[in-house]
Amino acid sequence: MNILMLFYMTNAVLITVHEIDSAYWREWKMFKLPGGINFFLIIHIPLVFLILYGLLQLQQQTTAGYIISLILALAGIFAFIIHAVFIGRGNREFNTPVSLSILVAILAVSIMQTWLTVIAMLA
Repeated sequence: MNILMLFYMTNAVLITVHEIDSAYWREWKMFKLPGGINFFLIIHIPLVFLILYGLLQLQQQTTAGYIISLILALAGIFAFIIHAVFIGRGNREFNTPVSLSILVAILAVSIMQTWLTVIAMLA
């Protein structure tokens, strides 16, 4: 296993745990998504599938694997930023030490994963 795969897997785990936390905080209300928990769960089926597919592709060092790795990393950076904005506006969701730690870890891992993915794509 190479270092990029390790960062990909770490980020996939952190983002998945964050999404579990998101269900607890009823994130669909924050983003004004229709359908409540049912729609929220359903949209995660293809997302988790894509994350797992990306890992398989990354192991094979395909272009698709690198693209999905970049998408996952950029999604992690976006997740940190959007939640920081919500918290900055006074939202009480995701304001526990564990929730905040997961978001900070996602940011750190995502930055490193982005860098490693770009290097791998240019090699």
